[in-house]
Amino acid sequence: MKNYDPYKKMILFFVSLINIIMMSAVFAYAWYSYYMDTMYNYTFYRKGNYVVIALYGIILFFFSHMYGGLKIGQLRRVEVMLSQYLSLFLANGVMYIVISLLAFGFVNPMLLIAMFLIQMIVSTVWNYIAIYFYNRIFQPWKILLIYGEYPAADLVYKVEARRDKYAIYDAINISEGMDAIAEKVKDFQAVIIGDISAVERNDVLKYCYKNKIRAYIVPKISDIILMGADKIHVFDTPFLLSRGYTLSFDQRLIKRAMDIIIASILTIITSPILIVTALAIKLYDKGPVFYKQVRYTKGDKEFEIYKFRSMIVNAESDGVAQLAKENDDRITPVGRFIRATRIDELPQLFNILKGDMSFVGPRPERPEIAKEYCEQIPEFSFRTRVKAGLTGYAQVYGKYNTTPYDKLKLDLFYIANYSLWTDIKLMMMTVKIVLKKEATEGVDENQTTAAAVSVEESESVEEIVQEIVKGEGK
Repeated sequence: MKNYDPYKKMILFFVSLINIIMMSAVFAYAWYSYYMDTMYNYTFYRKGNYVVIALYGIILFFFSHMYGGLKIGQLRRVEVMLSQYLSLFLANGVMYIVISLLAFGFVNPMLLIAMFLIQMIVSTVWNYIAIYFYNRIFQPWKILLIYGEYPAADLVYKVEARRDKYAIYDAINISEGMDAIAEKVKDFQAVIIGDISAVERNDVLKYCYKNKIRAYIVPKISDIILMGADKIHVFDTPFLLSRGYTLSFDQRLIKRAMDIIIASILTIITSPILIVTALAIKLYDKGPVFYKQVRYTKGDKEFEIYKFRSMIVNAESDGVAQLAKENDDRITPVGRFIRATRIDELPQLFNILKGDMSFVGPRPERPEIAKEYCEQIPEFSFRTRVKAGLTGYAQVYGKYNTTPYDKLKLDLFYIANYSLWTDIKLMMMTVKIVLKKEATEGVDENQTTAAAVSVEESESVEEIVQEIVKGEGK
């Protein structure tokens, strides 16, 4: 079978471009049939109409790129569709504002609403066709997992969740040596290099690079720190400069100004939701509306975080700090809704205005839980180089029950690669996260924190992989 992988990016570009063009064509129909005639004192000729339609296409492309609506094959079908629906909704909303400004008054939105429904149908059909042919043309990579002394079963199960894209067909322990690995890797298209020592990983990585083998590497904390390093040259010697501190003064100033402005606007906009939620919580069990809890922020400083109470009164009457579990019976019916929609987080806007938190940053942990994490992972304290955040890298790309080590990596990636654009992107991505149920999954019934449950590896990683492969063949 012919290998189309060299053309993958080009094919996906044209697939996405066709989708944008079709959505713009539906908008063009609405524009020509109605909205063009609503302009106040303006007559749009051919070029003017083209500009409006092109503007719509650009806005739609921006939101689609932002939310992953263009990532066919990379994200799950449901997530691609959700991203495209959200992108269409926001693009249509922006264009409604633009049209109203040009018309010097609010125009009838009904045609735009009907247009949105038609776009959703067209987009759904197109994506089912595109994803069907994508999966036929681009088969999942046949992957060999190279692991070490650390348990790798969890990594296998994570990759298994996307077997349409990555398929681990075998595994080998690094202790078997490079000769055995070099012999085995000949039958595979790619390798996943798990959490092995830096020396051994370098040998494997150089071998893969030399032999043009695709390698997926699980990064170490030091790797993520180096990602944010400056590249400098001293004569003919290249250096990577890791400064060891976080945000500069001007970055902190701009970040704080943005926090105040956005938090103030959102507090005003969401005030009806705040009032209704407070009444619902109070009427349900007459208990307190807000839940205050001590958390950590920048420099391990303690502060009281404000949240809407989603659990029964005295949910931790035994004094033991524990995260919410899946199907936790401590969560009230009102609480279950506000947790699923993230409304319970809205009072943290007051923490942002006070300066305890930033809009974007690592999730604020409880001191006792953070202490437990630090005992297992000393580097966990690196997260407090910046203020805690209402949203952030770990909140957007991870889940509520993501393990501390993975949360640390995500948060360090944010800190090491900070930019104003990153903050803006993460804030906009948060809208999508609210719609994803798995983002609020609780920890396992046997856990009080998100620390990974120890895996009893009664089966070897190789046996686990073979069971998955056999199950796929049935």
